[in-house]
Amino acid sequence: MNVTRGFTGRPRVHHPGLPPGQYDAGDDWPVLSAEVTPDLAPADWTFRIDGLVARPHTWDWDAAHALPGSVYEGDIHCVTSWSKFGVRFGGVSLDVFLDAVRPHASATHAVAYSHSGYTTNLPLADLTGGRAWIAWEYGGEPLPAEHGGPARLLVPHLYFWKSAKWIAGIRLLDHDEPGFWEQNGYHARGNPWEEQRYSGD
Repeated sequence: MNVTRGFTGRPRVHHPGLPPGQYDAGDDWPVLSAEVTPDLAPADWTFRIDGLVARPHTWDWDAAHALPGSVYEGDIHCVTSWSKFGVRFGGVSLDVFLDAVRPHASATHAVAYSHSGYTTNLPLADLTGGRAWIAWEYGGEPLPAEHGGPARLLVPHLYFWKSAKWIAGIRLLDHDEPGFWEQNGYHARGNPWEEQRYSGD
């Protein structure tokens, strides 16, 4: 794992939006990755949704950018204990992509996978209803590669390992299928407010 900052202890600063066990990272944004950052140009990026859907589909960079834009403004929380407040991501709501593929009624879960090979599992309910985005901007600028650019999944209400960097696709399933960190001891869902860090929490 490539780690720049975030696994070591920090002074806890009170913030009304700080989940238990977290610290306010302020202007820092620690870089934490399970893999080497891929060299992926926007022209080579694609995003696909398949599995239990009526119309599997793949979008390239231009097709994804032609969809109605959406912005997330709020907070993010990492399982390694840091939180950032008042962040701003730009992209497209995942609801727009899902509406296009028409999930089957039997779809209950999803596996998100990256161009790097990383995977993470999520209940489908955590990806719908304005709760998730495909994001390619941060603070009005292109999302840096080390933070998942050219585009990443953004699921801000869960610990940030669920927000897969360098997102390549989402496969809808009728069962839960653990991803990379979930197979290595992390919690299946990852709710920061319930400190669902590890299996059994």
